[in-house]
Amino acid sequence: MYRNAAVLAIFLLLYSAIAGRVERSWISGPIVFTAAGLVLGPFGLNAVHLEVAAEGLRLLAEATLAMVLFTDAANADLLVVRRNVGMPQRLLLIGLPLSILLGFAVAWLIFPDLGVLEVALLATMLAPTDAALGKPVVTNPAVPAATRESLNVESGLNDGICVPIVVILLGLAIGTQIEGDTASHVARVVAEAIGIGVAVGAVLPLLAALLLRFSKARDWVSPGWSEVPAVALAGACFAVAQELGGSGFIACFVGGLIFGRLVAQDKHAVLRGAENTGETLALLTWMLFGTFVVGQLFGKLTLPVVLYGVLSLSLIRMLPVFLCLLGTPMSNGERLFIGWFGPRGLASIVFAIMVFDAGLPGNTTLMPVVAFTVLLSVIAHGITANPLARAITSRRGAGEMGKPA
Repeated sequence: MYRNAAVLAIFLLLYSAIAGRVERSWISGPIVFTAAGLVLGPFGLNAVHLEVAAEGLRLLAEATLAMVLFTDAANADLLVVRRNVGMPQRLLLIGLPLSILLGFAVAWLIFPDLGVLEVALLATMLAPTDAALGKPVVTNPAVPAATRESLNVESGLNDGICVPIVVILLGLAIGTQIEGDTASHVARVVAEAIGIGVAVGAVLPLLAALLLRFSKARDWVSPGWSEVPAVALAGACFAVAQELGGSGFIACFVGGLIFGRLVAQDKHAVLRGAENTGETLALLTWMLFGTFVVGQLFGKLTLPVVLYGVLSLSLIRMLPVFLCLLGTPMSNGERLFIGWFGPRGLASIVFAIMVFDAGLPGNTTLMPVVAFTVLLSVIAHGITANPLARAITSRRGAGEMGKPA
Protein backbone atom coordinates (compact mmCIF):
# COMPACT_ATOMS: atom_id res chain seq x y z
CA MET A 1 0.00 0.00 0.00
CA TYR A 2 2.72 2.47 0.92
CA ARG A 3 4.70 1.71 -2.22
CA ASN A 4 1.61 2.38 -4.33
CA ALA A 5 1.01 5.65 -2.50
CA ALA A 6 4.65 6.70 -2.84
CA VAL A 7 4.80 5.98 -6.58
CA LEU A 8 1.50 7.74 -7.31
CA ALA A 9 2.35 10.76 -5.12
CA ILE A 10 5.79 11.21 -6.70
CA PHE A 11 4.32 10.89 -10.20
CA LEU A 12 1.62 13.47 -9.41
CA LEU A 13 4.29 15.79 -8.02
CA LEU A 14 6.40 15.45 -11.16
CA TYR A 15 3.41 15.95 -13.45
CA SER A 16 2.20 19.02 -11.54
CA ALA A 17 5.56 20.63 -12.26
CA ILE A 18 5.12 20.26 -16.04
CA ALA A 19 1.31 20.28 -16.43
CA GLY A 20 1.25 23.70 -18.09
CA ARG A 21 3.94 22.70 -20.56
CA VAL A 22 2.08 19.49 -21.39
CA GLU A 23 -1.16 21.39 -22.05
CA ARG A 24 0.63 23.57 -24.62
CA SER A 25 2.35 20.65 -26.35
CA TRP A 26 1.22 18.02 -28.84
CA ILE A 27 0.51 15.52 -26.08
CA SER A 28 -2.14 15.66 -23.36
CA GLY A 29 -2.61 14.75 -19.72
CA PRO A 30 -4.71 11.63 -20.55
CA ILE A 31 -1.93 10.40 -22.84
CA VAL A 32 0.67 10.87 -20.10
CA PHE A 33 -1.41 9.16 -17.41
CA THR A 34 -2.53 6.28 -19.62
CA ALA A 35 1.09 5.66 -20.58
CA ALA A 36 2.15 5.93 -16.94
CA GLY A 37 -0.49 3.40 -15.91
CA LEU A 38 0.78 0.97 -18.54
CA VAL A 39 4.45 1.46 -17.67
CA LEU A 40 4.05 1.38 -13.88
CA GLY A 41 1.41 -1.36 -13.79
CA PRO A 42 1.66 -5.15 -13.92
CA PHE A 43 2.21 -5.16 -17.68
CA GLY A 44 5.21 -2.83 -17.34
CA LEU A 45 7.57 -2.24 -14.43
CA ASN A 46 5.10 -3.76 -11.97
CA ALA A 47 5.76 -0.90 -9.57
CA VAL A 48 2.09 -0.28 -8.76
CA HIS A 49 -0.29 -2.97 -7.55
CA LEU A 50 -3.78 -1.49 -7.47
CA GLU A 51 -6.71 -3.78 -6.81
CA VAL A 52 -9.70 -2.17 -8.49
CA ALA A 53 -12.69 -4.21 -9.66
CA ALA A 54 -14.71 -3.30 -12.75
CA GLU A 55 -17.37 -1.75 -10.52
CA GLY A 56 -14.76 0.48 -8.90
CA LEU A 57 -13.50 1.69 -12.26
CA ARG A 58 -17.08 2.35 -13.34
CA LEU A 59 -17.82 4.41 -10.22
CA LEU A 60 -14.63 6.42 -10.72
CA ALA A 61 -15.45 7.04 -14.39
CA GLU A 62 -19.02 8.07 -13.51
CA ALA A 63 -17.85 10.46 -10.78
CA THR A 64 -15.27 11.96 -13.13
CA LEU A 65 -17.74 12.42 -15.97
CA ALA A 66 -20.33 13.93 -13.62
CA MET A 67 -17.84 16.52 -12.33
CA VAL A 68 -16.54 17.40 -15.79
CA LEU A 69 -20.04 17.77 -17.24
CA PHE A 70 -21.11 20.00 -14.37
CA THR A 71 -18.13 22.36 -14.57
CA ASP A 72 -18.07 22.50 -18.38
CA ALA A 73 -21.77 23.40 -18.42
CA ALA A 74 -21.31 25.98 -15.67
CA ASN A 75 -18.54 27.65 -17.68
CA ALA A 76 -20.53 27.60 -20.94
CA ASP A 77 -21.22 30.94 -22.61
CA LEU A 78 -25.02 30.91 -22.77
CA LEU A 79 -25.12 33.94 -25.06
CA VAL A 80 -23.11 32.05 -27.66
CA VAL A 81 -25.24 28.93 -27.13
CA ARG A 82 -28.47 30.89 -27.66
CA ARG A 83 -27.14 32.55 -30.82
CA ASN A 84 -26.09 29.16 -32.22
CA VAL A 85 -28.68 26.88 -30.64
CA GLY A 86 -29.39 25.22 -33.99
CA MET A 87 -25.96 23.59 -34.18
CA PRO A 88 -26.12 21.56 -30.93
CA GLN A 89 -29.67 20.57 -31.87
CA ARG A 90 -28.47 19.29 -35.23
CA LEU A 91 -25.60 17.38 -33.61
CA LEU A 92 -27.85 15.75 -31.00
CA LEU A 93 -31.08 15.18 -32.92
CA ILE A 94 -29.64 14.35 -36.34
CA GLY A 95 -25.91 13.66 -36.02
CA LEU A 96 -26.15 11.34 -32.97
CA PRO A 97 -28.88 9.03 -34.39
CA LEU A 98 -27.09 8.94 -37.75
CA SER A 99 -23.83 8.00 -36.01
CA ILE A 100 -25.54 5.15 -34.17
CA LEU A 101 -27.19 3.89 -37.36
CA LEU A 102 -23.98 4.12 -39.38
CA GLY A 103 -22.03 2.48 -36.54
CA PHE A 104 -24.61 -0.32 -36.50
CA ALA A 105 -24.32 -0.87 -40.26
CA VAL A 106 -20.52 -0.93 -40.23
CA ALA A 107 -20.37 -3.24 -37.18
CA TRP A 108 -22.91 -5.57 -38.83
CA LEU A 109 -20.53 -5.94 -41.78
CA ILE A 110 -17.30 -6.24 -39.80
CA PHE A 111 -18.54 -8.50 -36.98
CA PRO A 112 -20.96 -11.03 -38.52
CA ASP A 113 -20.76 -13.25 -35.43
CA LEU A 114 -22.36 -10.64 -33.17
CA GLY A 115 -26.11 -10.64 -32.56
CA VAL A 116 -28.30 -7.74 -33.64
CA LEU A 117 -28.63 -6.37 -30.10
CA GLU A 118 -24.88 -6.70 -29.49
CA VAL A 119 -24.16 -4.77 -32.69
CA ALA A 120 -26.63 -2.09 -31.60
CA LEU A 121 -24.98 -1.91 -28.19
CA LEU A 122 -21.55 -1.49 -29.75
CA ALA A 123 -22.75 1.36 -31.96
CA THR A 124 -24.43 3.09 -28.99
CA MET A 125 -21.52 2.61 -26.57
CA LEU A 126 -19.20 4.40 -28.99
CA ALA A 127 -21.62 7.16 -30.03
CA PRO A 128 -21.28 9.65 -27.13
CA THR A 129 -18.35 12.03 -27.06
CA ASP A 130 -16.20 12.71 -24.00
CA ALA A 131 -16.31 16.12 -22.38
CA ALA A 132 -13.04 15.43 -20.51
CA LEU A 133 -11.01 14.45 -23.58
CA GLY A 134 -12.56 17.31 -25.54
CA LYS A 135 -11.64 19.89 -22.90
CA PRO A 136 -8.44 21.06 -24.64
CA VAL A 137 -10.63 22.14 -27.57
CA VAL A 138 -13.74 23.50 -25.84
CA THR A 139 -11.62 25.62 -23.46
CA ASN A 140 -9.20 26.87 -26.13
CA PRO A 141 -10.01 30.54 -26.89
CA ALA A 142 -8.31 30.12 -30.27
CA VAL A 143 -11.24 27.94 -31.40
CA PRO A 144 -14.28 29.93 -32.65
CA ALA A 145 -16.82 30.39 -29.85
CA ALA A 146 -19.70 28.82 -31.80
CA THR A 147 -17.63 25.70 -32.46
CA ARG A 148 -16.49 25.44 -28.85
CA GLU A 149 -19.94 25.80 -27.35
CA SER A 150 -21.54 23.44 -29.89
CA LEU A 151 -19.02 20.73 -28.98
CA ASN A 152 -19.49 21.46 -25.28
CA VAL A 153 -23.29 21.18 -25.36
CA GLU A 154 -23.12 18.08 -27.57
CA SER A 155 -20.68 16.24 -25.29
CA GLY A 156 -22.68 17.32 -22.25
CA LEU A 157 -25.95 15.83 -23.42
CA ASN A 158 -25.22 12.98 -25.83
CA ASP A 159 -24.01 10.55 -23.16
CA GLY A 160 -27.16 11.20 -21.14
CA ILE A 161 -29.29 10.58 -24.22
CA CYS A 162 -27.46 7.31 -24.88
CA VAL A 163 -28.01 6.01 -21.32
CA PRO A 164 -31.64 4.93 -21.83
CA ILE A 165 -30.78 3.42 -25.22
CA VAL A 166 -28.03 1.28 -23.66
CA VAL A 167 -30.30 0.30 -20.76
CA ILE A 168 -33.10 -0.76 -23.12
CA LEU A 169 -30.82 -2.70 -25.47
CA LEU A 170 -29.04 -4.38 -22.58
CA GLY A 171 -32.34 -5.37 -21.01
CA LEU A 172 -33.51 -6.91 -24.26
CA ALA A 173 -30.16 -8.66 -24.75
CA ILE A 174 -30.21 -10.38 -21.36
CA GLY A 175 -33.95 -11.10 -21.52
CA THR A 176 -35.12 -8.68 -18.84
CA GLN A 177 -38.88 -8.65 -18.35
CA ILE A 178 -40.44 -5.82 -20.36
CA GLU A 179 -43.31 -4.02 -18.64
CA GLY A 180 -46.19 -3.75 -21.14
CA ASP A 181 -45.49 -3.64 -24.85
CA THR A 182 -41.97 -2.82 -26.04
CA ALA A 183 -42.84 0.61 -27.49
CA SER A 184 -44.41 1.89 -24.27
CA HIS A 185 -41.53 0.46 -22.22
CA VAL A 186 -38.98 2.26 -24.40
CA ALA A 187 -40.94 5.52 -24.20
CA ARG A 188 -41.18 5.23 -20.41
CA VAL A 189 -37.47 4.54 -19.91
CA VAL A 190 -36.45 7.43 -22.18
CA ALA A 191 -38.93 9.82 -20.55
CA GLU A 192 -37.77 8.88 -17.05
CA ALA A 193 -34.06 9.11 -17.87
CA ILE A 194 -34.32 12.52 -19.53
CA GLY A 195 -37.25 13.98 -17.56
CA ILE A 196 -35.93 13.08 -14.11
CA GLY A 197 -32.42 14.17 -15.11
CA VAL A 198 -33.65 17.58 -16.25
CA ALA A 199 -35.89 18.02 -13.18
CA VAL A 200 -33.12 17.18 -10.71
CA GLY A 201 -30.65 19.35 -12.61
CA ALA A 202 -33.07 22.26 -12.44
CA VAL A 203 -34.23 21.99 -8.83
CA LEU A 204 -31.08 21.20 -6.85
CA PRO A 205 -28.97 24.14 -8.16
CA LEU A 206 -31.81 26.56 -7.39
CA LEU A 207 -32.02 25.29 -3.82
CA ALA A 208 -28.22 25.34 -3.49
CA ALA A 209 -27.99 28.91 -4.79
CA LEU A 210 -30.69 30.08 -2.37
CA LEU A 211 -28.90 28.35 0.52
CA LEU A 212 -25.55 29.92 -0.38
CA ARG A 213 -27.06 33.40 -0.74
CA PHE A 214 -28.82 33.05 2.62
CA SER A 215 -25.60 31.92 4.32
CA LYS A 216 -23.45 34.54 2.60
CA ALA A 217 -25.77 37.35 3.64
CA ARG A 218 -25.28 36.30 7.26
CA ASP A 219 -21.53 35.75 6.89
CA TRP A 220 -21.85 32.07 7.74
CA VAL A 221 -19.64 30.85 4.90
CA SER A 222 -16.03 30.03 5.73
CA PRO A 223 -13.46 31.00 3.05
CA GLY A 224 -11.89 27.57 3.40
CA TRP A 225 -15.17 25.93 2.39
CA SER A 226 -16.04 28.23 -0.51
CA GLU A 227 -15.02 25.70 -3.16
CA VAL A 228 -16.84 22.73 -1.62
CA PRO A 229 -20.48 23.53 -2.58
CA ALA A 230 -19.93 23.07 -6.32
CA VAL A 231 -18.25 19.70 -5.77
CA ALA A 232 -21.05 18.56 -3.46
CA LEU A 233 -23.76 19.88 -5.80
CA ALA A 234 -22.34 18.05 -8.81
CA GLY A 235 -22.23 14.82 -6.81
CA ALA A 236 -25.76 15.39 -5.50
CA CYS A 237 -27.18 16.05 -8.99
CA PHE A 238 -25.71 12.81 -10.28
CA ALA A 239 -26.56 10.59 -7.31
CA VAL A 240 -30.12 11.87 -6.79
CA ALA A 241 -31.00 11.55 -10.48
CA GLN A 242 -29.57 8.03 -10.65
CA GLU A 243 -31.40 6.98 -7.49
CA LEU A 244 -34.70 8.26 -8.87
CA GLY A 245 -34.22 6.39 -12.14
CA GLY A 246 -33.06 9.32 -14.26
CA SER A 247 -29.84 10.16 -16.05
CA GLY A 248 -27.26 11.58 -13.67
CA PHE A 249 -25.23 12.84 -16.62
CA ILE A 250 -28.09 14.98 -17.92
CA ALA A 251 -28.76 16.19 -14.37
CA CYS A 252 -25.13 17.31 -14.00
CA PHE A 253 -25.05 19.14 -17.31
CA VAL A 254 -28.39 20.90 -16.76
CA GLY A 255 -27.43 21.62 -13.17
CA GLY A 256 -24.13 23.12 -14.26
CA LEU A 257 -25.84 25.39 -16.78
CA ILE A 258 -28.25 26.72 -14.16
CA PHE A 259 -25.75 26.96 -11.31
CA GLY A 260 -23.24 28.81 -13.49
CA ARG A 261 -25.91 31.35 -14.33
CA LEU A 262 -26.96 31.79 -10.69
CA VAL A 263 -23.40 32.37 -9.41
CA ALA A 264 -22.18 34.28 -12.45
CA GLN A 265 -20.41 36.99 -10.44
CA ASP A 266 -18.31 34.54 -8.39
CA LYS A 267 -18.37 31.70 -10.91
CA HIS A 268 -14.65 31.05 -11.30
CA ALA A 269 -13.94 31.15 -7.58
CA VAL A 270 -16.90 28.91 -6.74
CA LEU A 271 -16.13 26.38 -9.47
CA ARG A 272 -12.37 26.15 -8.94
CA GLY A 273 -12.62 23.23 -6.52
CA ALA A 274 -14.96 21.25 -8.76
CA GLU A 275 -12.74 21.88 -11.79
CA ASN A 276 -9.63 20.69 -9.97
CA THR A 277 -11.49 17.68 -8.58
CA GLY A 278 -12.78 16.72 -12.02
CA GLU A 279 -9.37 17.04 -13.63
CA THR A 280 -7.68 15.00 -10.91
CA LEU A 281 -10.31 12.26 -11.10
CA ALA A 282 -10.03 12.20 -14.89
CA LEU A 283 -6.27 11.74 -14.84
CA LEU A 284 -6.57 9.01 -12.19
CA THR A 285 -9.17 7.26 -14.37
CA TRP A 286 -6.79 7.31 -17.34
CA MET A 287 -4.00 5.91 -15.20
CA LEU A 288 -6.23 3.02 -14.13
CA PHE A 289 -7.30 2.57 -17.76
CA GLY A 290 -3.66 2.22 -18.72
CA THR A 291 -2.92 -0.10 -15.79
CA PHE A 292 -5.79 -2.56 -16.13
CA VAL A 293 -7.15 -2.27 -19.65
CA VAL A 294 -4.44 -1.28 -22.12
CA GLY A 295 -1.99 -3.99 -21.09
CA GLN A 296 -4.58 -6.72 -21.64
CA LEU A 297 -5.74 -5.18 -24.90
CA PHE A 298 -2.68 -5.84 -27.04
CA GLY A 299 -3.15 -9.60 -27.03
CA LYS A 300 -6.76 -9.23 -28.19
CA LEU A 301 -6.27 -6.90 -31.14
CA THR A 302 -7.43 -8.25 -34.47
CA LEU A 303 -7.82 -6.61 -37.85
CA PRO A 304 -11.64 -6.22 -37.47
CA VAL A 305 -11.18 -4.63 -34.02
CA VAL A 306 -8.61 -2.13 -35.31
CA LEU A 307 -10.64 -1.40 -38.45
CA TYR A 308 -13.81 -0.62 -36.54
CA GLY A 309 -11.95 1.56 -34.04
CA VAL A 310 -10.45 3.64 -36.84
CA LEU A 311 -13.78 3.93 -38.66
CA SER A 312 -15.59 4.82 -35.41
CA LEU A 313 -13.40 7.89 -34.93
CA SER A 314 -13.46 8.90 -38.59
CA LEU A 315 -16.22 7.88 -41.01
CA ILE A 316 -18.87 6.83 -38.46
CA ARG A 317 -18.55 10.12 -36.58
CA MET A 318 -17.45 12.61 -39.23
CA LEU A 319 -19.87 11.82 -42.05
CA PRO A 320 -23.07 12.24 -39.96
CA VAL A 321 -21.72 15.43 -38.39
CA PHE A 322 -20.76 16.88 -41.77
CA LEU A 323 -24.20 16.06 -43.20
CA CYS A 324 -26.18 17.40 -40.24
CA LEU A 325 -24.28 20.72 -40.33
CA LEU A 326 -24.97 21.36 -44.01
CA GLY A 327 -26.91 24.59 -44.37
CA THR A 328 -25.20 26.29 -41.42
CA PRO A 329 -22.80 29.24 -41.85
CA MET A 330 -19.88 26.97 -41.01
CA SER A 331 -17.20 26.27 -43.59
CA ASN A 332 -16.39 22.72 -44.67
CA GLY A 333 -13.22 22.92 -42.60
CA GLU A 334 -15.18 23.77 -39.45
CA ARG A 335 -17.66 20.95 -40.10
CA LEU A 336 -14.78 18.50 -40.44
CA PHE A 337 -13.18 19.97 -37.32
CA ILE A 338 -16.34 19.35 -35.26
CA GLY A 339 -16.66 15.89 -36.79
CA TRP A 340 -13.11 14.96 -35.86
CA PHE A 341 -13.31 16.26 -32.30
CA GLY A 342 -15.77 13.70 -31.08
CA PRO A 343 -13.41 11.89 -28.68
CA ARG A 344 -14.57 8.67 -27.00
CA GLY A 345 -13.72 8.12 -23.38
CA LEU A 346 -15.41 8.06 -20.00
CA ALA A 347 -19.00 7.47 -21.16
CA SER A 348 -17.90 4.59 -23.39
CA ILE A 349 -15.95 3.08 -20.47
CA VAL A 350 -19.02 3.29 -18.20
CA PHE A 351 -21.24 1.68 -20.84
CA ALA A 352 -18.66 -1.03 -21.55
CA ILE A 353 -18.50 -2.01 -17.88
CA MET A 354 -22.32 -2.19 -17.75
CA VAL A 355 -22.32 -4.51 -20.76
CA PHE A 356 -19.38 -6.53 -19.42
CA ASP A 357 -21.20 -7.17 -16.14
CA ALA A 358 -24.17 -8.54 -18.10
CA GLY A 359 -22.01 -11.38 -19.45
CA LEU A 360 -23.17 -11.24 -23.07
CA PRO A 361 -21.77 -13.89 -25.45
CA GLY A 362 -20.22 -11.18 -27.63
CA ASN A 363 -18.22 -9.58 -24.81
CA THR A 364 -14.99 -11.10 -26.14
CA THR A 365 -15.46 -8.87 -29.20
CA LEU A 366 -17.26 -5.89 -27.70
CA MET A 367 -14.76 -5.14 -24.93
CA PRO A 368 -11.60 -5.03 -27.11
CA VAL A 369 -13.38 -2.84 -29.69
CA VAL A 370 -14.45 -0.27 -27.09
CA ALA A 371 -11.08 -0.34 -25.30
CA PHE A 372 -9.10 0.06 -28.52
CA THR A 373 -11.35 2.87 -29.77
CA VAL A 374 -10.99 4.76 -26.49
CA LEU A 375 -7.21 4.24 -26.45
CA LEU A 376 -6.94 5.40 -30.06
CA SER A 377 -9.07 8.43 -29.23
CA VAL A 378 -6.89 9.35 -26.23
CA ILE A 379 -3.82 9.35 -28.49
CA ALA A 380 -5.25 10.75 -31.72
CA HIS A 381 -7.37 13.52 -30.24
CA GLY A 382 -4.76 14.40 -27.64
CA ILE A 383 -2.04 14.81 -30.29
CA THR A 384 -4.18 16.78 -32.74
CA ALA A 385 -6.07 19.10 -30.35
CA ASN A 386 -3.69 22.06 -30.21
CA PRO A 387 -2.30 21.88 -33.78
CA LEU A 388 -5.76 21.68 -35.38
CA ALA A 389 -7.13 24.40 -33.09
CA ARG A 390 -4.36 26.71 -34.29
CA ALA A 391 -4.92 25.63 -37.89
CA ILE A 392 -8.65 26.37 -37.91
CA THR A 393 -8.03 29.73 -36.26
CA SER A 394 -5.44 30.64 -38.90
CA ARG A 395 -7.78 29.61 -41.73
CA ARG A 396 -10.68 31.52 -40.20
CA GLY A 397 -8.53 34.60 -39.74
CA ALA A 398 -7.22 34.42 -43.30
CA GLY A 399 -10.75 34.04 -44.62
CA GLU A 400 -12.00 37.06 -42.69
CA MET A 401 -9.03 39.15 -43.87
CA GLY A 402 -9.86 38.23 -47.45
CA LYS A 403 -13.48 39.39 -47.23
CA PRO A 404 -14.33 42.69 -48.91
CA ALA A 405 -14.80 45.62 -46.55
